[in-house]
This record gives sequence, structure tokens and C-alpha cells, in this order.
Amino acid sequence: MPELPKFHDLPGCGTIPCGCAWGVWDRDGVRDELGTLNLLTPDIIANAAKQVKHGISISLNWSLEKPAKPVFQRAKLRHQIIDNSTKGSPGSFDDNVTFNTQSSSQWDGLRHVVNRDVGLFYNGFNPAELGGHDPKFLSISNWHTKGGIIGRGVLIDYVAYTERHNIQYSAIESHGITHLELEEAAREQGVEFCKGDILVVRSGLIKWYEQCSDHTTRDTFFEDPFKASVGVLPSEEVIAWAWDHHFAAVAGDALAFERIPYPQDSPSFHQYSISMWGSPIGELWDLEKLAQTCKSLGTYSFMLVSVPLNIPGGVASPPNAVAIF
Repeated sequence: MPELPKFHDLPGCGTIPCGCAWGVWDRDGVRDELGTLNLLTPDIIANAAKQVKHGISISLNWSLEKPAKPVFQRAKLRHQIIDNSTKGSPGSFDDNVTFNTQSSSQWDGLRHVVNRDVGLFYNGFNPAELGGHDPKFLSISNWHTKGGIIGRGVLIDYVAYTERHNIQYSAIESHGITHLELEEAAREQGVEFCKGDILVVRSGLIKWYEQCSDHTTRDTFFEDPFKASVGVLPSEEVIAWAWDHHFAAVAGDALAFERIPYPQDSPSFHQYSISMWGSPIGELWDLEKLAQTCKSLGTYSFMLVSVPLNIPGGVASPPNAVAIF
């Protein structure tokens, strides 16, 4: 794979500012639909497998029942157990499950948001091309055609970093994690970033939720999607840092990976990652057991395997992700 340009060397596209990767992975006149997942080459995946030394696997999926009040008034989980004895099959059960694919742990797919400057999805796809249940363009099922999202995951435990440095913050207030803090935490953990890594940031929101005894306060927070929340700082400097490290994807336990509220005077991580780079964003991942395991093993890198739902035309999905040590 040829070397990728630095962030400030990426050309703009019409009214889109610099930092736009449209066309970077196009080949032979075919518009790319995988974006930064193209970085997950066979060599990168084979190297990720070398992280497996202990035979330990950790699920990164929060319960589909949480949070009790999904943001944006999204539909919560409905689970129906079906007794098949009424159909002449005693002792047999089925179940029906209905939920919004972004109501709990999730991947935001490339159909999730358009670039607000030009009203187009990643790589210039028009909303008219993606209307209805058309699986042809930017479908999350493309990730299945690729074989899932598999690579080396690296956890940056920001919660532990702030405890070491006596930094006070609240997960339910607007607090931005800078790239300098991510770099310093990585050094303290003994992590060196590599091209194609899947960056996972523990910021403490799931920890706050699970420890909050006041359910009214807890549920009220999630009912207001524009409420302030911890996350990676969505500044151009931090966004440029993320591109220049060439992560295949980013994920975290925060509400939106990036700090809320979103910036009003510049594009957010969602604008850059999803609509400019074609890069998945993971949100509300349960990283508590992962952080404990990384600490006990003394390693913060692992093989990450994620197999999203195979839905033609799908917009988003639970990650169905595990970290393997």
C-alpha cells in the first residue's frame, strides 16, 4: 500500500477544507467504500494475531438493555420470549429482538452522517444514491465482504492516566482529551502506535453509569443528547494527529467518542472520520473489564475482532467486538 499523505497534504474537495481523503483509495475508476478499513491488510491482521499470548478474551459490548434511556430518543431493546408449545413443539423456545442499532454499544457506519459543507457522504456519494433499503453503496454489510474489522487494538486508559496525575474531571461534563494526553498516556503504558491500529479510549462514562446510584440523574443525562460529555477533543490539531497516525478506526466508552457539545466553528470528529475519511467510530463500548485485564497483564495492545451485523444497506451496528490477549 502506498504511503498516505499527511493531514495537511490532503487536498480539499470543492468547499470541503483540507483533510478530505476522498479518492485516496479509489482504484481503476471505482469509488472506494471502505475508507480507513483499507489499512487492515493481511499483513496488519497477521501481525495483530501475534498479540494473542494468554488465551484470554474480553467482550467489549455493553448490554443491549443499557443505557435505560437511549440517546436521541432511539428505540430501546424489546425482547420477546416465544413459547413454541402453542405451535405443537413443547419445551422449545424462540425469541424476537427489536432495537435501534445505535441504542447501546455501536459502530457508526458510513451512511450515518453527510459532510455538512456539501451534503454528501464519504467519497462524494449523494444521499439520493443511498435512499431506502438500497444495499449498493456505503452499506455496513461491506465490512462483512471484507471479513469484519480485525486488527491490533490499543487501549488508552484515560481514567487511569488522570488518576495518576491527579486530574479532576466529570464524565458528564464537557471535558476534552487532547492528543498530548493520549500520547503521554501511551508512553506511560508502553504503547507505540502503528499504522492500522484501532484506537480505543476509556474516558469513564460507562464507569460513571454503572456506579451512579441516582437513576433519575443517570437517565436524565442520556435523555438529552446534546448534554455536555467527556470525549476526545475535536480540534483540528487533534484530528490531524489522528489522521497522521493512520488509525483504521477509533472507539471508546464515551457518548460520541469526541467531546460534547460538538464544535460550532469547525467540523467535528464525526465530520472528518466518517464523511471525509470513511473511518468507523465506536461509541459506548464497555471497556471496564478490558482496562482491568490490560493492567493485570501489563499490556495495552491486543487483537481486536469485530463482526458487525450483516445488514444490506445497514447504517450502524452493535460492534460484536472482543479483545483477545
